[in-house]
Amino acid sequence: TDLRPLDILAEVVPAGGLAPALRVFEAQGVRGFQLAASQPRALAFPASRLFVHCHRFPEEFSIIVTLRALGVPAKRNEYIFTLMAEESPRVLVGLRYATNKLHFVFWSRERAGSWQTRVTFPNVSLSDNQWHTLVLAVSGQSFSLTVDCSDPKDVVTETPFPASLSVKRASFYLGNRRRRKGAFTGLLRQLVLLPGADATPRICTALNLKVATLSVPAALQDVPAKPASNEVLKYPYGHDTKVTLGSRPPCTKQQKAQFWFNASRRGLYLCNGSAWVSMLEVKQRLDYVEEYQNLVTNSETMGVEVFTIPKVGLFAATANRYTPPGSAVYKWTDGKFVPYQNIRTYQAQSWKYFTIGKKIFLAVANFEQNDRGQEFSVIYKWSRRKEKFVTYQRITTHSARDWEAFVIEGEAFLAVVNHRQGNNHNIDSVIYRWNPRTGLFETNQTIPTSGAYDWEFFTIGPYSFLAVANTFNGTSTKIYSHIYIWLSGSFQLFQSILTFGAADWEVFHIGDRVFLAVANSHSYDSGMPAPSNFYAINSSIYELNITAQMFVKFQDVLTYSALDWEFFSVGDDSFLVVANSFDGFTFAVNSIIYRWQGYEGFVAAHHLPTVGCRDWEAFHTAEGSYLLYSSAKEPLSKVLKLKTT
Repeated sequence: TDLRPLDILAEVVPAGGLAPALRVFEAQGVRGFQLAASQPRALAFPASRLFVHCHRFPEEFSIIVTLRALGVPAKRNEYIFTLMAEESPRVLVGLRYATNKLHFVFWSRERAGSWQTRVTFPNVSLSDNQWHTLVLAVSGQSFSLTVDCSDPKDVVTETPFPASLSVKRASFYLGNRRRRKGAFTGLLRQLVLLPGADATPRICTALNLKVATLSVPAALQDVPAKPASNEVLKYPYGHDTKVTLGSRPPCTKQQKAQFWFNASRRGLYLCNGSAWVSMLEVKQRLDYVEEYQNLVTNSETMGVEVFTIPKVGLFAATANRYTPPGSAVYKWTDGKFVPYQNIRTYQAQSWKYFTIGKKIFLAVANFEQNDRGQEFSVIYKWSRRKEKFVTYQRITTHSARDWEAFVIEGEAFLAVVNHRQGNNHNIDSVIYRWNPRTGLFETNQTIPTSGAYDWEFFTIGPYSFLAVANTFNGTSTKIYSHIYIWLSGSFQLFQSILTFGAADWEVFHIGDRVFLAVANSHSYDSGMPAPSNFYAINSSIYELNITAQMFVKFQDVLTYSALDWEFFSVGDDSFLVVANSFDGFTFAVNSIIYRWQGYEGFVAAHHLPTVGCRDWEAFHTAEGSYLLYSSAKEPLSKVLKLKTT
């Protein structure tokens, strides 16, 4: 078998120029072809141009595709390519995708008179305006799909791929099936057929796995950065210049040459492939912090979540202690948070806002049983008709402290921290996976935890991590908290760190450096002499050491029963604010903002009077930047405004 890659995409590019049905666009620093749906036959060529010596499709092969797909409406398919007999509308071989699905279709003479065999790979999210590289390996009844070099999805069918599929008088069609309906609307960079081999080992060696290449047409290769003469460069492509608004987006090679406008800082930035470069900016520096709003809450507030519902507005959900009246959602109106909706909760500890597709959810962690003696936490869904949150799913929990929502390889997950069951603190916390078919979260994995308070999900390159803050094992707060890494479809232990009543993890980036801060709440061990102060202890900041492949301690910070860290930026400056809640004598303790000083680490910059401070949230509006803190000891939370110079 000839193992030479057969570049299907290059066959429709005429020598010395571009076909009228092709246009080159650059997106996220990567080029691809936009295919004209109005000219399907202009994007075709006879299969005999590829299969010169043998007019049969290979029995074993890989198809490699690099594409950037746009959103696909429900119940619609878009074809990446088809191989069709000229005298028949039948698709001999084809690849198409729909919302969260990829279909590989083929026709076999052994099933004459029936429709093509369809091999479906579910939970494949391509329609996100990002570049993705797919490797489909076919061998007999086995079909394997690898997306961006992640874990392969394997399917075994009753009908094998035909051992002898004739391609005489057949043609390849790019982005269509010989008609306009179902035409591909995105950008196509790579479409290669590799006979007789699984191409995954050859593809999955690049640093940027989403645009890994085996063969790319010359028209899509990088052009010189500088012209060879004084003439203006004229490239036959369009550049989809995009300006992103809001908080700082990622800047990688994929976002190269894209702009980011930060309204609150009045700055315009250009991504150079690794960092945002200021093009036009009024530099801001934090001068001082002033009280802006006293937010009267239903009762003491254990946690707060600030979020934005697109086209609706900015909201804050407070997790309040007592029922009635329960917890509340506030909406930012005329520069202040005003009551918007009350929700019945049971010693609520925290809220988590997240989305799945167009669905908007808000999950509450309930610590106590309801009036009927049932103990569960609740996921609420935003009703666009009622313009409020309505009950969607109840999940049994045990003194739940926190929810964490995240996405891995296109699948949505929701993790709950179970603090204790009765007097037993050593119980399982649970990770739930979203089932698109039922529209519900289902148990996916359990992880043993000890009086846990918090989950923190984060990614580093292609790897996903989940850190748990273990607080108390029944006898001591001096216990290990754990960091887990996602491998082979589940979380596995990556690193254990000794903590002291850990209540929160906060991950953040400064430049290319990755940090992880833990809030230690108190030091207690029933088998040891009591310290002079249980609550005045160090909280620690760890930094990822790439060489050692672990987090190592970077800095200790003296805190007073710390319950939360929040990272935020003002201008080019980075800050951490800690929630100090109790110093052993009083709940009226200063919480502190620390400024990043480079080699000096974090240095105290502002002392903020707080009472039983439980949680911090940083947020931005058109009017400026703010901090919101919740008090677990009085029914009053406060919004602070960051004044800049």
